[in-house]
Amino acid sequence: MDRERHALSRRGMACEGGMVDGAAAGASRATLSSSQGRRGRPPKTGDRPLFGALDLGTNNCRLLVAAPAGVGFRVVDAFSRIVRLGEGLAETGELSAAAMDRALGALAICASKLRRREVERVRCIATQACRAARNRSGFVARVKAETGLDLEIISPREEAQLGAAGCLSLIDRDAEVALIVDIGGGSTELSWLDVAALREAEASGGGPRPPIVGWASAPIGVVTLAERFPEGADHAAAYETMKAHVLSLLPDPPAVAHLKPAFHAGRAHIVGSSGTVTSLASVHLDLPRYDRSKVDGVWLTRSETEAACRRLSALTREGRAAQPCIGVDRADVVLAGCAILEAIVEAWPTPRLRVADRGLREGVLLSLMHGPARRRRRRRGGERAGAGAAVRGEPGGDG
Repeated sequence: MDRERHALSRRGMACEGGMVDGAAAGASRATLSSSQGRRGRPPKTGDRPLFGALDLGTNNCRLLVAAPAGVGFRVVDAFSRIVRLGEGLAETGELSAAAMDRALGALAICASKLRRREVERVRCIATQACRAARNRSGFVARVKAETGLDLEIISPREEAQLGAAGCLSLIDRDAEVALIVDIGGGSTELSWLDVAALREAEASGGGPRPPIVGWASAPIGVVTLAERFPEGADHAAAYETMKAHVLSLLPDPPAVAHLKPAFHAGRAHIVGSSGTVTSLASVHLDLPRYDRSKVDGVWLTRSETEAACRRLSALTREGRAAQPCIGVDRADVVLAGCAILEAIVEAWPTPRLRVADRGLREGVLLSLMHGPARRRRRRRGGERAGAGAAVRGEPGGDG
């Protein structure tokens, strides 16, 4: 099931985690424009200000509004909507008028929530669809003109780093290596983390940071893969074709080649952060409706993961839509997500997968709350940092 259906169930969630490296966080750029917050004293939750993280992806538009709580935060508002911004992008190279209209409708709702909540600081990021689109600059300008939001297109590297930061609390500290996988609509981000280095950083009291050994961005996501391989009568065969295609595209960074023995020896695990993985966990658990408290952090064995994928690949689109935690909105893309996940597990074999109903937005929030810009602001005696400044909206990396 897509996060659109259970985003509001996150309210009251305590999410622990660490901060992103300063170069990755971009926290100094994450200030509100005048249209995104009031000019007076920032609103409080008790005595705490509110922060916002907006993620416009190839498939979804998602927002979290949260208040700091120790080293983590408490979510006070959330929004998610499937917008299919990247629909047809692989064929035309541009965002379509219909897709931009859908995205702008969702962004307008997010902007309204941010104004109503009087959020102190927000960062609005866009990922693969906007990175790849020739008409991205015009779309960013239109978003600013129509919603007041400053949309920043981030690089694949920063996307991987922020996603890793949002998942740190789910990493098994007894492991040797962790691979964080974020399956998106237009790309899939992979980050290999040195768990021993993470333990050392936490023991030193310096605060947890993502000790990323290597990262990669695979140019394939659930929307682009589903569009490339339209579902026919023999959907089981199409599934195997998709999986083989993903395997041919998976990067194999030289920087992480030395980590493969740890995976083959069972000393590593994967953290899966995406609607695909939460959907698979829901199917495995036979949930009658999505329950984040049962899904986030649950462990699946490799055989359980593969069984859930096979269960879905045996169903027609209508059969998948009838699954209570998938529904119509995800029925046409969840098989593509399963194919991506199975290909990754085959390339990086691990006996365990941990399910994360968290990731990119959580990493953005943590960087805003605990990053370098926040610490500098506190040292100045609480003066608001950069009020009225705009977040940069230029492309952050290759498409």
